[in-house]
Amino acid sequence: QVRLMESGGGLVQSGGSLRLSCTTSGFTFDDYGIGWFRQVPGKEREGISCMSSSDIGINWYAGSVRGRFSVSRASAKGTAFLQMNSLKPEDTGIYYCARVTTGRACERSWWSSPDHYDTWGPGTQVTVSE
Repeated sequence: QVRLMESGGGLVQSGGSLRLSCTTSGFTFDDYGIGWFRQVPGKEREGISCMSSSDIGINWYAGSVRGRFSVSRASAKGTAFLQMNSLKPEDTGIYYCARVTTGRACERSWWSSPDHYDTWGPGTQVTVSE
């Protein structure tokens, strides 16, 4: 069974950092891209980043987080990471990781759309205080 599980969320002050982990099981990790999304109540799920497989090496970031957030993977552990620096109150939300439906590549034309991911973790809360 394909599973993803986020961890590492919490409460942090503005300007601080957090690293989220996405632990996966049930599939060959290196055969899939991994996306990161966040959601706040009353708003649509927002694409934060998409990380292609290691052999492709192309990652995408939303403009709101580019230069502050970065993604990486530990293939031997089947785990993806989202490093978040210089956090702002507007980064508050529930953060989700998800598996790219079509495999290794994250494409510019669709990476930020939730429709292109087939399996999601339950999410982890990130709260950034003033």
